[in-house]
Amino acid sequence: MSVGEQVGAEQAGQQQSLGTAAARNLATTTKSVPQMQEISSRWLLRMLPWVDVQGGTYRVNRRLTYAVGDGRMTFVKTGDRVEIIPAELGELPVLRSYEDEEVLTELAARCRQREIEAGQVIASFGSPADEVYLLAHGRVERVGTGPYGEDESLGVLAGGAYFGEQALLSDDAIWEYTARTLTACTVLVLPRDAVQQVAERSESLRDHLRRPLTVPGQRTNKFGEKEIDLAAGHSGEPDIPHTFVDYEARPREYELSVAQTVLRIHTRVADLYNQPMNQTEQQIRLTVEALRERQEHELVNNRDFGLLHNCEYDQRIQPHAGVPSPDDLDELLSRRRGTRMLLAHPRAIAAFGRELNKRGLVPETVDMGGNRIPTWRGVPLYPCNKIPVTEARTTSIIALRTGEEDQGVIGLRAAGIPDEIEPGLSVRFMGINEQAIIKYLVTAYHSAAVLVPDALGVLENVEIGRWR
Repeated sequence: MSVGEQVGAEQAGQQQSLGTAAARNLATTTKSVPQMQEISSRWLLRMLPWVDVQGGTYRVNRRLTYAVGDGRMTFVKTGDRVEIIPAELGELPVLRSYEDEEVLTELAARCRQREIEAGQVIASFGSPADEVYLLAHGRVERVGTGPYGEDESLGVLAGGAYFGEQALLSDDAIWEYTARTLTACTVLVLPRDAVQQVAERSESLRDHLRRPLTVPGQRTNKFGEKEIDLAAGHSGEPDIPHTFVDYEARPREYELSVAQTVLRIHTRVADLYNQPMNQTEQQIRLTVEALRERQEHELVNNRDFGLLHNCEYDQRIQPHAGVPSPDDLDELLSRRRGTRMLLAHPRAIAAFGRELNKRGLVPETVDMGGNRIPTWRGVPLYPCNKIPVTEARTTSIIALRTGEEDQGVIGLRAAGIPDEIEPGLSVRFMGINEQAIIKYLVTAYHSAAVLVPDALGVLENVEIGRWR
């Protein structure tokens, strides 16, 4: 071919060399291992102290306590109508342990629904108290009088709470604080007159209302535990008190929960496609990652042992301004000694960071495995995307004291199980079926236990979508 012809061929766009598409057929590509978006930091699993459980059950023995109920009420909403579940009226101190369902149903029917706008005063300090308020939805702040006559916040109540219960204890009861709505609220009002009218027709309720609220002669400490009689500061030879420590007759037992799946791999894949990566190993690795993610989700959200559902009512607090402020976290930390960790959704951490920026505060950080974790008052604030965010863009922040030695929160697992590949997690070969599919049973056993109530606290209804 002459020079002119070559130039003409090039100009015509004819291929002059081997193309990359064909060349790749002779090349070996460099590959990554299979990636997975679901994998998170899982700080709760990493930082929670784990206790090996024998027999699949962990029993939490505590001192005998006389406190009953959880202090929170449950409502049923039908359209715009809200009703109290009759049995939930037993949370009121004066109706505690009363079990006549027919009478409780009549009392529930006498509750009047009331819608109250934000910023309204429901009850004023010093006024007669003749109604009990059951808060179905919204937030109410209690404001009292400080030692020098100034207003003092006594806390914020949220849906499920009640206030004004003293109205059922005495005809001369007065409001010892002012109750003011912070948001639009839906409340059910139970008048004292309604209770008295029902009691006139019900002998069982009449007798129950006459009973003392506490067992005569039974002294308890501020936690509701039976008092241990002691003598201190005495001189001479007085009689030393006799005492004993009583235990709960029916302590709570935590049974290990299970998360399982059956992994299936075709023998042709396992035999022929194992270079440069072992297909079976990669399948098991990703399955274990998903199982660990579900395990952490259960530790946070499970209704039986999850942290959000096992926090006592008196350890739940509400943010004063809705957004998570340093003052709210201070209040959360003050509810317990030795808080070891805080857990929050990443968006809640971002909202807390915005509040710090407004005040010109810079939180300290600590190095945890190469990660810089923000702290508040020296307590690490770990991200946890398993904490739910509601449609109203609210979430929760969890505070934990951990470890058996500190009577904290502990994780439970079964170590030493057959075919264990990690503590509490096993992969068992289940055989090959007629379709030449290999099956593996992947199992993780887990739970969590709160040794004493104040080991766990929650800042509820934290707003994460408000920018000020």
